[in-house]
Amino acid sequence: MNAYIKSIGAYIPEKRVTNDELSKTMDTSDEWIRSHTGIGSRHIADKEMNTADLGVKAAEVALERAGLKAEDIDMVILTTATPDYVGFPATSCIIQDKLGAVNAGAFDLTAGCTGFVYGLEVAKNFIENGSMKNILLVSAEMLTQIANWEDRNTAVLFGDGSGAAVISADESGVSGIDDTILKADGSGAWTLERHTGGVVHPYEEGKTTWADTALFMDGQAVYKFAVKVNAILITSLLERNNLTIDDLAWIVPHQANERIIQAAAKRLKLPIEKFFMNLEEYANTSSASIPIALNDMYEKGKLKRGDKLLLTGFGAGLTYGGSILRW
Repeated sequence: MNAYIKSIGAYIPEKRVTNDELSKTMDTSDEWIRSHTGIGSRHIADKEMNTADLGVKAAEVALERAGLKAEDIDMVILTTATPDYVGFPATSCIIQDKLGAVNAGAFDLTAGCTGFVYGLEVAKNFIENGSMKNILLVSAEMLTQIANWEDRNTAVLFGDGSGAAVISADESGVSGIDDTILKADGSGAWTLERHTGGVVHPYEEGKTTWADTALFMDGQAVYKFAVKVNAILITSLLERNNLTIDDLAWIVPHQANERIIQAAAKRLKLPIEKFFMNLEEYANTSSASIPIALNDMYEKGKLKRGDKLLLTGFGAGLTYGGSILRW
């Protein structure tokens, strides 16, 4: 019995902010952002929405496409770096309740931008050990709410959005999640962090500022890490599955920065056309970027059952991971 992605869905907030629009309120320009990142716009959720709301909307699409009701779901797994609450309650439980998934358990999984890949492997093991039949994997992010908009080096990178996948059992042998690599390098934890708000550096009345709680990133360190681990993941997954680049329909990387993807492709001497990219429209949506990309590919007819895909992710932690799957 193989676990596979039975269906995919996504939700993108309507509000679209272009680089030119950002340049009216920040010291930046379309040319600077595009040349450094490949990003042209990002979508920003309405103030009255929260991460759970975004996740529910993507989940509803995935459930409809799977031909399932919320009651058919055994577990809701949410990956996010922007939970509705700090620590508890888990945002996954809010999604579970709003969907009406009355028979499901729920938990949040924190693995930064690698969250979807981590969640995919967790869901696979629940399915393949026979304990569950249908799992809803949701990746929802509202990074614009924690970005420091006075720091052009980071704020311009991020957007809001959500993706969701129904993971079920496939007995036909056509589809499956064949292999996964999950790794971490905690020595780089402080290159991508929210410094204040947790137990180590709690909020202090009269001292803590908004900037203290905003996302911080050492861009150069993260860039070098990302290029390195993307190359490692792609090479390792191909080698240990006896595959070549020609066996893959697509490589679907975390959509963080076009230069990262180009550098990894150049290092491995792979055609850039093999990599699906949509960050020009959505910017970096953290763990939601891979399912949003898969949803785009599905809606544009770029996927067919049996296609071999290679997914790669990297992010806060630092974490990284990749999967080989048959769509």
